[in-house]
Amino acid sequence: MKVIVAKNNIEGSQKAFELIKSAMDNGAEVLGLATGSTPIALYNTMIDSDVDFSKMTSINLDEYVGLAPDNDQSYRYFMQEHLFNKKPFAKTYVPDGLATDAEAETKRYDKVIEDNPIDVQILGIGLNGHIGFNEPGSSFEGQTSKVALTQSTIDANARFFEKESDVPKFAYSMGIGSIMKSKKIILLAFGEAKADIIKETIEGPITTDVPASVLQNKEDVTIILDEAAASKLSK
Repeated sequence: MKVIVAKNNIEGSQKAFELIKSAMDNGAEVLGLATGSTPIALYNTMIDSDVDFSKMTSINLDEYVGLAPDNDQSYRYFMQEHLFNKKPFAKTYVPDGLATDAEAETKRYDKVIEDNPIDVQILGIGLNGHIGFNEPGSSFEGQTSKVALTQSTIDANARFFEKESDVPKFAYSMGIGSIMKSKKIILLAFGEAKADIIKETIEGPITTDVPASVLQNKEDVTIILDEAAASKLSK
Protein backbone atom coordinates (compact mmCIF):
# COMPACT_ATOMS: atom_id res chain seq x y z
CA MET A 1 0.00 0.00 0.00
CA LYS A 2 1.22 3.46 -0.92
CA VAL A 3 -0.15 6.66 0.62
CA ILE A 4 0.09 9.99 -1.18
CA VAL A 5 -0.78 13.21 0.64
CA ALA A 6 -1.66 16.08 -1.69
CA LYS A 7 -2.36 19.69 -0.80
CA ASN A 8 -5.99 19.47 -1.88
CA ASN A 9 -8.47 17.41 -3.89
CA ILE A 10 -7.43 19.02 -7.19
CA GLU A 11 -3.81 18.03 -6.76
CA GLY A 12 -4.85 14.61 -5.47
CA SER A 13 -7.12 14.04 -8.45
CA GLN A 14 -4.30 15.01 -10.82
CA LYS A 15 -2.08 12.37 -9.21
CA ALA A 16 -4.86 9.78 -9.62
CA PHE A 17 -5.22 10.74 -13.29
CA GLU A 18 -1.48 10.30 -13.82
CA LEU A 19 -1.69 6.78 -12.39
CA ILE A 20 -4.60 5.95 -14.71
CA LYS A 21 -2.75 7.33 -17.75
CA SER A 22 0.37 5.36 -16.84
CA ALA A 23 -1.71 2.18 -16.55
CA MET A 24 -3.31 2.85 -19.94
CA ASP A 25 0.11 3.43 -21.48
CA ASN A 26 1.00 -0.03 -20.18
CA GLY A 27 -2.02 -1.75 -21.69
CA ALA A 28 -4.89 -1.14 -19.24
CA GLU A 29 -8.25 -1.46 -20.97
CA VAL A 30 -10.83 -1.58 -18.15
CA LEU A 31 -11.47 1.05 -15.48
CA GLY A 32 -13.61 0.46 -12.41
CA LEU A 33 -15.36 3.72 -11.56
CA ALA A 34 -17.07 5.25 -8.54
CA THR A 35 -19.70 7.93 -7.97
CA GLY A 36 -20.25 10.57 -5.31
CA SER A 37 -18.60 13.94 -4.83
CA THR A 38 -15.07 12.57 -4.29
CA PRO A 39 -14.21 11.53 -7.87
CA ILE A 40 -15.77 14.54 -9.62
CA ALA A 41 -12.46 16.44 -9.74
CA LEU A 42 -10.80 13.34 -11.21
CA TYR A 43 -13.46 13.04 -13.89
CA ASN A 44 -13.07 16.73 -14.71
CA THR A 45 -9.34 16.15 -15.12
CA MET A 46 -10.03 13.22 -17.43
CA ILE A 47 -12.43 15.34 -19.49
CA ASP A 48 -9.97 18.23 -19.78
CA SER A 49 -7.13 15.95 -20.86
CA ASP A 50 -6.28 14.92 -24.40
CA VAL A 51 -6.32 11.23 -23.42
CA ASP A 52 -8.58 9.13 -25.66
CA PHE A 53 -10.86 6.80 -23.67
CA SER A 54 -12.92 5.70 -26.69
CA LYS A 55 -11.44 2.20 -26.67
CA MET A 56 -11.77 1.78 -22.89
CA THR A 57 -14.38 -0.17 -20.94
CA SER A 58 -15.74 1.08 -17.62
CA ILE A 59 -17.48 -0.87 -14.88
CA ASN A 60 -19.19 1.03 -12.09
CA LEU A 61 -19.28 -0.14 -8.51
CA ASP A 62 -22.95 0.25 -7.76
CA GLU A 63 -26.44 1.58 -8.44
CA TYR A 64 -29.49 2.36 -6.33
CA VAL A 65 -32.28 -0.19 -6.49
CA GLY A 66 -35.45 1.34 -7.90
CA LEU A 67 -33.96 4.25 -9.84
CA ALA A 68 -34.18 4.40 -13.63
CA PRO A 69 -31.09 5.37 -15.66
CA ASP A 70 -32.65 8.75 -16.49
CA ASN A 71 -33.45 9.56 -12.84
CA ASP A 72 -31.16 12.44 -11.92
CA GLN A 73 -30.18 10.70 -8.67
CA SER A 74 -29.22 7.41 -10.32
CA TYR A 75 -25.57 6.56 -10.68
CA ARG A 76 -25.96 5.90 -14.41
CA TYR A 77 -27.22 9.49 -14.78
CA PHE A 78 -24.32 10.73 -12.61
CA MET A 79 -21.75 9.00 -14.80
CA GLN A 80 -23.32 10.29 -18.02
CA GLU A 81 -23.36 13.86 -16.71
CA HIS A 82 -19.92 13.86 -15.10
CA LEU A 83 -17.93 11.81 -17.60
CA PHE A 84 -19.41 9.72 -20.40
CA ASN A 85 -21.30 12.48 -22.26
CA LYS A 86 -18.06 14.47 -22.51
CA LYS A 87 -15.47 11.70 -22.67
CA PRO A 88 -16.94 8.68 -24.47
CA PHE A 89 -15.92 5.12 -23.61
CA ALA A 90 -16.32 2.07 -25.85
CA LYS A 91 -18.49 0.27 -23.28
CA THR A 92 -19.89 1.41 -19.95
CA TYR A 93 -21.47 -0.89 -17.39
CA VAL A 94 -23.62 0.14 -14.42
CA PRO A 95 -25.94 -2.23 -12.50
CA ASP A 96 -29.59 -2.06 -13.60
CA GLY A 97 -31.43 -0.29 -10.79
CA LEU A 98 -34.79 -1.38 -12.22
CA ALA A 99 -33.92 -5.10 -12.29
CA THR A 100 -36.66 -6.92 -10.38
CA ASP A 101 -34.85 -10.26 -10.17
CA ALA A 102 -31.95 -9.51 -7.83
CA GLU A 103 -30.31 -12.91 -8.26
CA ALA A 104 -30.33 -12.65 -12.04
CA GLU A 105 -29.00 -9.08 -12.00
CA THR A 106 -26.16 -9.85 -9.59
CA LYS A 107 -25.14 -12.90 -11.64
CA ARG A 108 -25.27 -10.81 -14.82
CA TYR A 109 -22.99 -8.19 -13.30
CA ASP A 110 -20.56 -10.77 -11.97
CA LYS A 111 -20.29 -12.09 -15.55
CA VAL A 112 -19.56 -8.56 -16.79
CA ILE A 113 -16.71 -8.29 -14.28
CA GLU A 114 -15.44 -11.78 -15.12
CA ASP A 115 -15.43 -11.01 -18.85
CA ASN A 116 -13.75 -7.61 -18.35
CA PRO A 117 -11.08 -7.93 -15.64
CA ILE A 118 -10.59 -4.53 -14.04
CA ASP A 119 -7.16 -3.00 -14.54
CA VAL A 120 -7.61 0.09 -12.37
CA GLN A 121 -10.37 0.45 -9.76
CA ILE A 122 -11.22 3.92 -8.42
CA LEU A 123 -12.72 3.97 -4.92
CA GLY A 124 -14.12 6.51 -2.53
CA ILE A 125 -14.77 5.65 1.11
CA GLY A 126 -17.82 6.14 3.30
CA LEU A 127 -17.65 7.56 6.81
CA ASN A 128 -18.26 4.03 8.11
CA GLY A 129 -15.51 2.58 5.91
CA HIS A 130 -17.68 1.21 3.16
CA ILE A 131 -16.23 0.78 -0.34
CA GLY A 132 -18.86 0.51 -3.03
CA PHE A 133 -21.93 -0.13 -0.91
CA ASN A 134 -20.20 -2.87 1.05
CA GLU A 135 -21.27 -1.83 4.53
CA PRO A 136 -19.58 -2.91 7.80
CA GLY A 137 -19.91 -6.66 8.23
CA SER A 138 -19.69 -7.40 4.50
CA SER A 139 -17.67 -10.47 3.53
CA PHE A 140 -14.21 -9.83 2.14
CA GLU A 141 -14.94 -12.58 -0.42
CA GLY A 142 -18.30 -11.18 -1.56
CA GLN A 143 -19.37 -10.70 -5.17
CA THR A 144 -22.14 -8.49 -6.56
CA SER A 145 -25.18 -8.43 -4.30
CA LYS A 146 -28.29 -6.49 -3.40
CA VAL A 147 -27.41 -4.74 -0.17
CA ALA A 148 -29.46 -2.95 2.47
CA LEU A 149 -27.96 0.45 3.16
CA THR A 150 -27.16 1.35 6.76
CA GLN A 151 -28.89 4.31 8.37
CA SER A 152 -25.62 6.24 8.41
CA THR A 153 -25.29 5.80 4.65
CA ILE A 154 -28.92 6.79 4.10
CA ASP A 155 -28.36 9.87 6.27
CA ALA A 156 -25.21 10.78 4.30
CA ASN A 157 -27.08 10.46 0.99
CA ALA A 158 -30.19 12.33 2.12
CA ARG A 159 -28.69 15.68 1.10
CA PHE A 160 -29.10 14.68 -2.55
CA PHE A 161 -32.85 14.05 -2.25
CA GLU A 162 -35.84 16.29 -1.51
CA LYS A 163 -36.70 14.28 1.61
CA GLU A 164 -35.19 11.31 3.42
CA SER A 165 -38.09 9.06 2.48
CA ASP A 166 -36.97 9.42 -1.17
CA VAL A 167 -33.53 7.97 -0.44
CA PRO A 168 -33.26 4.38 -1.74
CA LYS A 169 -32.82 1.79 1.01
CA PHE A 170 -31.13 -0.81 -1.21
CA ALA A 171 -28.42 -0.88 -3.86
CA TYR A 172 -26.74 -3.32 -6.18
CA SER A 173 -23.04 -3.30 -5.37
CA MET A 174 -19.90 -4.96 -6.63
CA GLY A 175 -18.56 -7.12 -3.79
CA ILE A 176 -15.28 -6.68 -1.93
CA GLY A 177 -13.97 -9.93 -3.40
CA SER A 178 -14.49 -8.55 -6.91
CA ILE A 179 -12.94 -5.19 -6.01
CA MET A 180 -9.84 -6.91 -4.63
CA LYS A 181 -9.31 -8.79 -7.90
CA SER A 182 -8.60 -5.49 -9.67
CA LYS A 183 -4.97 -5.25 -10.76
CA LYS A 184 -4.55 -1.77 -9.28
CA ILE A 185 -6.73 0.09 -6.77
CA ILE A 186 -6.74 3.86 -6.19
CA LEU A 187 -8.73 5.13 -3.22
CA LEU A 188 -9.45 8.86 -2.94
CA ALA A 189 -10.44 10.60 0.30
CA PHE A 190 -10.63 14.32 0.86
CA GLY A 191 -11.71 16.49 3.79
CA GLU A 192 -11.43 16.43 7.57
CA ALA A 193 -14.62 14.35 7.90
CA LYS A 194 -12.73 11.37 6.40
CA ALA A 195 -9.72 11.63 8.74
CA ASP A 196 -10.95 9.17 11.40
CA ILE A 197 -11.97 6.43 8.98
CA ILE A 198 -8.75 6.86 6.97
CA LYS A 199 -6.71 6.30 10.13
CA GLU A 200 -8.71 3.13 10.84
CA THR A 201 -8.36 1.97 7.24
CA ILE A 202 -4.59 2.42 7.05
CA GLU A 203 -3.39 1.97 10.63
CA GLY A 204 -6.15 -0.06 12.29
CA PRO A 205 -6.73 -3.82 12.29
CA ILE A 206 -8.03 -5.57 9.18
CA THR A 207 -11.66 -6.17 10.07
CA THR A 208 -15.04 -6.40 8.36
CA ASP A 209 -16.13 -3.68 10.80
CA VAL A 210 -14.09 -1.35 8.57
CA PRO A 211 -14.53 -2.79 5.06
CA ALA A 212 -11.82 -0.61 3.51
CA SER A 213 -9.23 -2.03 5.90
CA VAL A 214 -9.06 -5.08 3.60
CA LEU A 215 -6.98 -2.92 1.25
CA GLN A 216 -4.05 -3.53 3.59
CA ASN A 217 -3.98 -7.05 2.13
CA LYS A 218 -3.28 -5.86 -1.43
CA GLU A 219 0.10 -4.68 -2.62
CA ASP A 220 -0.91 -2.50 -5.57
CA VAL A 221 -3.10 -0.02 -3.68
CA THR A 222 -2.57 3.74 -3.72
CA ILE A 223 -4.49 5.87 -1.24
CA ILE A 224 -4.55 9.54 -2.23
CA LEU A 225 -5.50 12.03 0.48
CA ASP A 226 -5.56 15.75 0.98
CA GLU A 227 -3.90 17.15 4.08
CA ALA A 228 -7.17 17.25 6.01
CA ALA A 229 -8.02 13.59 5.39
CA ALA A 230 -4.46 12.61 6.34
CA SER A 231 -4.41 14.75 9.48
CA LYS A 232 -4.88 11.91 11.99
CA LEU A 233 -2.36 9.46 10.55
CA SER A 234 0.51 8.82 12.94
CA LYS A 235 3.09 8.20 10.21
